[in-house]
Amino acid sequence: MRSVNAKGLDLRLRLPDWVPGLEAALRARLGAALARGSVTLNLRLTREEAGGAMQVNPGQLDAMLVALAEVETAAEARGITLAVPSAADVLAMRGVLEAAQPEEAGDVLREALLVDFEPLLADFLAMRGSEGAAVSEVLNGQLDAIAGLVSRAEAAAAARSPRQAEALRSAMARVLEGAPGQDADRIAQELALIAIKSDVTEELDRLRAHVDAARALLDEPGAVGRKLDFLAQEFNREANTLCSKAQDKDLTAIGLELKTLIDQMREQVQNIE
Repeated sequence: MRSVNAKGLDLRLRLPDWVPGLEAALRARLGAALARGSVTLNLRLTREEAGGAMQVNPGQLDAMLVALAEVETAAEARGITLAVPSAADVLAMRGVLEAAQPEEAGDVLREALLVDFEPLLADFLAMRGSEGAAVSEVLNGQLDAIAGLVSRAEAAAAARSPRQAEALRSAMARVLEGAPGQDADRIAQELALIAIKSDVTEELDRLRAHVDAARALLDEPGAVGRKLDFLAQEFNREANTLCSKAQDKDLTAIGLELKTLIDQMREQVQNIE
């Protein structure tokens, strides 16, 4: 049994179809134990030769006879005459003749397989748990780095304010000089609106809140992968807005670092149930 990441729970079971009720029972147990991932379970059974009674498998016999008829029809269409297979030839075909078993043998085998499945499932869950702990450690490190970048962004935004104010005063002076008679108060209001629109305080506050929310989710029991995936999208949205409002090379550089780190975090989040 193995698994890879997925948005939901995708169970792919390859089992012998002649064991009654086995697939339904395994799906129920896996569905109760897992919430997310693409899980593949393979089971191959071989039967020891016991020298007991033999019986014909009707379904396999019908399939082989249909296949023989198709081969004979195709050969006749090409003017080829084939030898007629004997009953012994047909019985020798794979799966046509099989060892006879009492009706209750399938139920007994199913119960034995389900008992053997429990330690396999326990080992599988333990492996996922250890991998999840490692991913959690990586994510906490990435959240530390994001929090550090947010602090740097706050410092860069504070350093930007005097330069931004000077740029706005210069812009106002150029407007008034180039267009005498303009309403200075109205121009000042417009420039103030521009300054407000470039303020990144809300984005930085939301990024800090997202860091706290992500840490809380990592400490929760149960499946949190989808919530973290959604939260990573919110991280990315704030980083994009920060870059678009930066108007400063230092702040833009920090925003790009944030975007790179958030993308790395989203890749790790895909591995969390």
